[in-house]
Amino acid sequence: MVRDPSRDPEPPSVDEVLDALADDAARRIVAALTEPKTASELSEECDIPLSTTYRKLEKLTDASLLSESTDIRRDGQHTTRYSVSFDAVTVSVDDGGDGDGDADRREFDVEFSRPERTRDERLADLWSELREET
Repeated sequence: MVRDPSRDPEPPSVDEVLDALADDAARRIVAALTEPKTASELSEECDIPLSTTYRKLEKLTDASLLSESTDIRRDGQHTTRYSVSFDAVTVSVDDGGDGDGDADRREFDVEFSRPERTRDERLADLWSELREET
């Protein structure tokens, strides 16, 4: 099972991204994700209570900053791992003007630079699509 909001057709709002990154604990989680890790591993490494870690992971995933994948085990003890789903996040401000002199407002925009999809990630995407069709 894969949950990768970065592949959602509707991108997150600027508010969602900035709100997620404004939190110190969430930034520590992102910094600790040099490789995919479980919530328990992140909780211990970042010295954050597990319940708080889960809330931060949910917020970061909803903001398209993290993706999650589930390792399926035969013993039924499935493991969810989290990984960073961006190389860079850019917040920009456009002039909001159309040149007609009306009261224009500046608009904020957020853009993500995403890493190249691995072969395993592409295969997981195909498998998920196949399962949805059957």
